Amino acid sequence: MPLFTKFEKLARDRTALLSSGIDPFGAPIEQIFSPTEALINGQRIILAGTNNYLGLSFAPECLRAAHEALDREGTGTTGSRMANGSFSGHRALERELAEFYGVRSCIVFTTGYQANLGMISGLTGPGDVLMIDADCHASIYDGCKLSGADVIRFRHNDAADLRKRLKRLGERVSSTLIIVEGIYSMLGDRAPLADIVAAKEELGGYLLVDEAHSLGVLGTTGRGLVEETNVGERVDFVVGTFSKSLVGIGGYCVSNLPELDLVRYVSRPYVFTASPSPSVIASTRAALKLVRDGKPLREKLWRSARRMYQRLAELGYQLGPEPSPVIAVTVDTREQALAFWYGLFEHGIYVNLVFPPAAPGDKSLVRCSVSAAHTDEQIDRICAAFATLKPMLASANAT
Repeated sequence: MPLFTKFEKLARDRTALLSSGIDPFGAPIEQIFSPTEALINGQRIILAGTNNYLGLSFAPECLRAAHEALDREGTGTTGSRMANGSFSGHRALERELAEFYGVRSCIVFTTGYQANLGMISGLTGPGDVLMIDADCHASIYDGCKLSGADVIRFRHNDAADLRKRLKRLGERVSSTLIIVEGIYSMLGDRAPLADIVAAKEELGGYLLVDEAHSLGVLGTTGRGLVEETNVGERVDFVVGTFSKSLVGIGGYCVSNLPELDLVRYVSRPYVFTASPSPSVIASTRAALKLVRDGKPLREKLWRSARRMYQRLAELGYQLGPEPSPVIAVTVDTREQALAFWYGLFEHGIYVNLVFPPAAPGDKSLVRCSVSAAHTDEQIDRICAAFATLKPMLASANAT
């Protein structure tokens, strides 16, 4: 097969997708006005798909810290953490994240994707078992592939199915890593974490929780679902990202297990990737303090999220199973979803368009993410656009 033959269908699909002149998977943001507004294709748009849950991307504390680090340490490290890329800020952030979670240690990675890739492939290898929720993120699946371990999926959010599969492993359960997410990024539902922890404790294995979309969102101090469900000391590893509530780029893993630090020496994504820029580390450290003290922001976020979820449910949209800052409308076909996305854009609303296989099942998603920075008026405008466009989906999405 010639090298590019496999791209022919993709090229045809992309040509059809771009027929309107706007790419829903790469719309250039021409100017940023605030955490919730931007100029796209010459139009002032409400941003409702950014994962900027606490709205901190323009926080003065973060901007000031980034500027100071840029002047003091330059633009980049030009090396990996294992070579010449561990600056004092990297170690300071690791200490602060460990203190934030009340655990022994932390590893900081260059991206959230790399955190999952590096931890999963560093912890497990051929002969080990990875027991993952079927709806886990692509970075988790890719980490599983890199590890070479045996991968077993259990039904989404089904602790009983997890128990059944753990029992079948017999002695192999001692070398099994269970992986779930705090808030799942597509439908916004939470893992039944207390039940999953109980299954792990009864039957064996280790548990890694990816809190990418729940960091800053859940828990009194924003530590995520592990704090919300009060199981932090019973979870072995927590992975997270800087690119959502911490409004930067990077990732981390925290743990009470002393072996965590050894992962630095065996994780190829960690060893062979340049470390985060000093300005990103500095702004993340500032954002972490705001997350920890951000209870009023979390309360505002959840008020807006529940309000929007309730309004879209009343309109008859098929949503995820529970209110969340991630609010996704399920649409039967790609064509409907694409037309609906364009309709929202024409009404001044930018959201995420998700096609299979990224979307669960064979459906497509029009996915919103609510921010604490959204005003009541902006939430009303978003809901009004959904109300106006409801006839586009006819009865297909009626509940």
